[in-house]
Amino acid sequence: MTERRAILSGSAFEEQIGYARAVVDGDWVHVSGTTGFDYATMAISDDVVEQAEQCLRNIEAALAEAKCTLADVVRVRYLLPEREDFEPCWPVLRRCFGDVRPAATMLVCGLADPRMKIEMEVYARRATT
Repeated sequence: MTERRAILSGSAFEEQIGYARAVVDGDWVHVSGTTGFDYATMAISDDVVEQAEQCLRNIEAALAEAKCTLADVVRVRYLLPEREDFEPCWPVLRRCFGDVRPAATMLVCGLADPRMKIEMEVYARRATT
């Protein structure tokens, strides 16, 4: 039987809305849309680059719990309310994904909270041993 389990980050949103930060389904790890909130304090920076860095820290924590790293990411989606906020994030994204080269999509759309300037969603595949 395929393993399926939820990974929770402790974000208040997970409880309020009813979802998991990530779901492990066999070798696949599906990480929910993740924003730049520091889930321990529920604080968020006003700076989009700092939010991108925090998004990636939050994603890395979920992947680590699933026994993955950013190197296992095969797809990433970037969601931003403001198109011009994407390019300042490129150095951070390249640092994390430049050698990995996942499939990627960037969408301009509204986010759930006006303080959110970027949201990321990733799919990773755990290495089989």
